[in-house]
Amino acid sequence: MRVIRASEIGAYLYCHRAWWYHLQGITSENQQELASGSGFHRRHGRRVLSATLLRAAGWILLLAALVVAAVTATLQFLP
Repeated sequence: MRVIRASEIGAYLYCHRAWWYHLQGITSENQQELASGSGFHRRHGRRVLSATLLRAAGWILLLAALVVAAVTATLQFLP
């Protein structure tokens, strides 16, 4: 009995004909477009990661500024 993977089910649900071609061993004729799309997705993933890291750094810096402001305000009221 052949093992069916989740990615194969996803490919079947996305396009029955492409799934069937893949089973027959027929490769896609638009390899350049597929490679271009993969590159685009890689670049987009890196941008999303860097945006997430920058957002986290912004929150950390904001928290640090609030702590410094609280300490400064507290020190002004101490004798």
